[in-house]
Amino acid sequence: MKVFLLIILFASFLIQSNAQQYFIRGKVTDNLGEPLSFANIRVLNSAYGTSSNKEGEYELKLKAGSYLLTASFIGYLSDTLSIELKNDLFGINFHLSETNVVLEEIVVKPGENPALEIIRRAIRKKNERDAKLISYEFEAFTKGIIKTAEDLIAGNNSVSIGAGTEDTAELKITGILENQSHGYFEKPGNYKEVIIARKQTANFPSSINVLTGGRLIKIFYEDEINFFNKPLPGPLANNALAYYYFYIENQLAIDSRRVYQIYLSPEDRSDPGFEGRIYIADSTYDLIKVDLQLNRAANIGGIFDTVNIFQQFLEFGDSIYMPVDYRLVVSANYLGLIRFGLELNTILYDYKINPKIDENIFNKAIVTVLPEADNKDSLYWQTVQTIPNTAKETTAYKRIDSLTNIPRSFWDDFSFLASRLNFNENFSVSAPLAMYHFNRIEGHTVDFGLFFSDLLNKRLNSSLNLSYGFADKRVKVNFYSKYLLGDYRTYYVSINGYNKLKVIGEGYDEFTSTILSLFSKYDFSDYYYSSGFKFEAGGEFFPILALRAGFENNTDKDAYVNTNFSFFGKDKIFRENPAIFKTRINALTAGFTLDFRDYIEDGLFRRRAGQGNSYIIFNGDVAYSSRSILKSELNFTNYKLRIEGTLNTFKSAQLNFNILGIKNIGRLPYQLLYAIPGNIDLLFLIHSFRTLNINEIKGENIVTVNLEHDFGDELFRLMMIPGLKDWEIQLKVFVNAAYADIKGETSSPLTTPVKTFPHPFYEIGFGLGHILIPLEVEFAWKLNYRDGNNFRAGLNIFIFQSF
Repeated sequence: MKVFLLIILFASFLIQSNAQQYFIRGKVTDNLGEPLSFANIRVLNSAYGTSSNKEGEYELKLKAGSYLLTASFIGYLSDTLSIELKNDLFGINFHLSETNVVLEEIVVKPGENPALEIIRRAIRKKNERDAKLISYEFEAFTKGIIKTAEDLIAGNNSVSIGAGTEDTAELKITGILENQSHGYFEKPGNYKEVIIARKQTANFPSSINVLTGGRLIKIFYEDEINFFNKPLPGPLANNALAYYYFYIENQLAIDSRRVYQIYLSPEDRSDPGFEGRIYIADSTYDLIKVDLQLNRAANIGGIFDTVNIFQQFLEFGDSIYMPVDYRLVVSANYLGLIRFGLELNTILYDYKINPKIDENIFNKAIVTVLPEADNKDSLYWQTVQTIPNTAKETTAYKRIDSLTNIPRSFWDDFSFLASRLNFNENFSVSAPLAMYHFNRIEGHTVDFGLFFSDLLNKRLNSSLNLSYGFADKRVKVNFYSKYLLGDYRTYYVSINGYNKLKVIGEGYDEFTSTILSLFSKYDFSDYYYSSGFKFEAGGEFFPILALRAGFENNTDKDAYVNTNFSFFGKDKIFRENPAIFKTRINALTAGFTLDFRDYIEDGLFRRRAGQGNSYIIFNGDVAYSSRSILKSELNFTNYKLRIEGTLNTFKSAQLNFNILGIKNIGRLPYQLLYAIPGNIDLLFLIHSFRTLNINEIKGENIVTVNLEHDFGDELFRLMMIPGLKDWEIQLKVFVNAAYADIKGETSSPLTTPVKTFPHPFYEIGFGLGHILIPLEVEFAWKLNYRDGNNFRAGLNIFIFQSF
């Protein structure tokens, strides 16, 4: 028995020894000892490799064995070392000498830019590469570095800027994020990245780390490269010769191979695109390096001082060049108020070219963070390929983590402008700004809320809101709790119990209502009291389909005007609140959501990732109330279908649409009639009817269509209007249509008269804004049902949007 155990232990030791990986660390410098940043280090006769960091330092992790390592850098002779790896090796340094190859002069044909023929051949080579590349897999390590003037503080799954201790012009590293991932690609457009392990400095919540993976990695062999939702032609796009101006800036060499250094920028400086340098290998015309930045036209509002992109390519199977790194450096100074920087450094290695990929790999999740990714220990990180920390990064890790350990009190996070005050990452209460509201029913009202977030492994969220109106002398209570189930919390069970004042229809937020009521005696909302509860369960049963079902009980009563207080307008009185249909309703509810967007699984949660792409979402709901079956006081079945989405039209322009249809059978109480979204004077909401007032038009059978084409600044650029094409003025046009009617049992008797649209109503308009200012000036006209309010102008201020 002892012999058997010894054999097992010995075999286990051999297996572990064979699988053990060792470090190879060193530095790449020139012959003067200066570091060569981002030099390429390859393991010959393999798909393994890495790049040096800013300080020329590199790191490789390999199993025991004999290897040939080579380091290369444009303009230098490669250096190759033979090593025998039996244990960790340090000081394996490369010293590269500048090339002294005599390069032939370029023959310039009369009337032709010599760079154009090089680019034409490079485009043909790119197309040949694309035809051969069917699929690939790769490993990647990504490091993201955040730089700010002040320290970052994490809490409740968010990040804020805390009080800084240094007043200096130089930004400091305040956050570091790292992950290891495995990527897959297959034509025509299947992409998937699985993040296997991730870590970050302690001031960042783990969910932020997903930003360093996925489609942030651009590949400059592609025809179209997206930044800030603008599709930009790549340097070797099929239309690049018509879009960019190229010229040969220099000739360099790697070993004895000539490399063309070519400068490019958009032919028209008003066109968004790249400017900088690309490097094309002579004779084969492969793109081997880009060092570019976004031009001013591609830089949103000039918010970013610089957006620099650096990427290198090396040859793999069948003469296919693949990216071996991707580096993004961003610095921003928003209106002189907020300064920050971002550095994204990715190395890609261990390519498998044209493998057979399991079809189950590709699904709606374009990025999946494995649930155990955050639990990898230090021993695991010693076995994976990483980018060595620079001296500043090492210092930052120690400084940031030490800041996190400093005890923080409640007052460190106190702010009068916040809506909640956080006692810890799981518990918060209402802040002063959210502890008061006013309307003509309740009068001055004191609010207080308790909020519990991310309990039970971030599955349980609950809230209890209490309020007391000094005019109606009533206490209101609203309790809500939701429990999430599933690996990515895609299923839920929720309960809502309440005795509160409800608002009829949809509209503006409570803060806007309070301000207008107090200062201009204009309370635009209508109200009623409701008590009851609602239970609901649902989830994503299929990647594109979510289902839900529930039961609700409501007892509704009239609300009356109880105050005439206002700071101004003492001679005016508040308008009466409309009477509702007093009733008790028991109803079964069911619904579905059909969402075709891809999503990101970030370890604990799943979220859709459709920004910048065309998408469509279907939402359907039905509510069934029955006297005989559910002991309700009314019989009705109410169907609702909403279709919303975005279609990309040209360049960065988009058509946004929102279509709603409602059909009711039976008697629907007044308070449940659908109110077509209207507006108050001088203030407009998105997806609303600008020339209609709030609650002006109601119905039980509804069709509304909101079409909004957001041109951005693309139309002004195409029209080449002097000045306007460079001012980044944003233009949108909109067309709205509505039908609203009441028929059958609901029509008689109604507790309050209702205005309808028995024939379709139409309005048109447009809006102007600027990319840096969070508001638009809008103008709208009625096309029919014309009365005294046929034209309106107002502001669409995004922070006031409530639906």
